[in-house]
Amino acid sequence: MKYMLIHCADESIEFGPDYNCQLPGTSAARALETWLSDLTARGARLHGGRLRPVSDATTVQLRGGDLLVSDGPFAETKEQVAGYDVIDCADLDEAIEIASRHPTASIGTIEVRPFWDD
Repeated sequence: MKYMLIHCADESIEFGPDYNCQLPGTSAARALETWLSDLTARGARLHGGRLRPVSDATTVQLRGGDLLVSDGPFAETKEQVAGYDVIDCADLDEAIEIASRHPTASIGTIEVRPFWDD
């Protein structure tokens, strides 16, 4: 079954240079590499990516035939979507196990959402 892991984190929190998953050699980067390697070996990760900050977002709405375009997110929340992964696994228990080992789970939230069956 396919699941989307939606990574959410508070962009205002400073996690320090050791948390940055993009800096090679940091413990967070090593944890992310381990997580990705494991999922690749299991054949579970189908796709994923990191998103730019919410300040780079554009919101699009169509209301009464009028196109409304605004900068930034529509919702005013502390946690914003920071990235995602699409995984394929046996069941929700396996999806939860996979999500629980992602570095974002320790500082933010990972929403596990199943896809509709095709």
